[in-house]
Amino acid sequence: MKLSTLRRIPVRWRARAMRLGFNMNPAFRSTGGRVVHVSRDLCHLRVRLRLARRTRNFVGSLYGGALFAVTDGPHVALLLARMHRDVIIWDKAAAIRYRRPAYRTLYADFHISDETLHDICAELDRDHETSRKFLVELKDRAGTVYTVVERMVYIADKSYYKLKRG
Repeated sequence: MKLSTLRRIPVRWRARAMRLGFNMNPAFRSTGGRVVHVSRDLCHLRVRLRLARRTRNFVGSLYGGALFAVTDGPHVALLLARMHRDVIIWDKAAAIRYRRPAYRTLYADFHISDETLHDICAELDRDHETSRKFLVELKDRAGTVYTVVERMVYIADKSYYKLKRG
């Protein structure tokens, strides 16, 4: 689902529409992850990654590529949905640190707080572009951390970005 479509949907249905949009998207579905919760205010999103035939590597643990891939997109989508201005948002860089092999279902929680959003808007007002680092931990139900993914997201005013690109 395009985010421009999401903005035309009534506010009370947006969280459900975002969850369905992720879960029906072939690129996201192929990661093995499923969005299981999106908060009504679109500041929190939770992804589940099950250990299954498609997500298991040759030693029986969750495939590292699946762990990395389920973190691609949620921060960008949450920012785009919550920004009340025309912006360009890209994943700029990412890194993953494996703490231990995962032999069970893992969960990743993505948060964009009001304070973070306010800081980003202030930086855009001042500099017209910014980069923001987000950390995501993939944990089991007990809270044990298996993987930490660091994502760098680039955010720019759309008009500034077009001028910059020439």
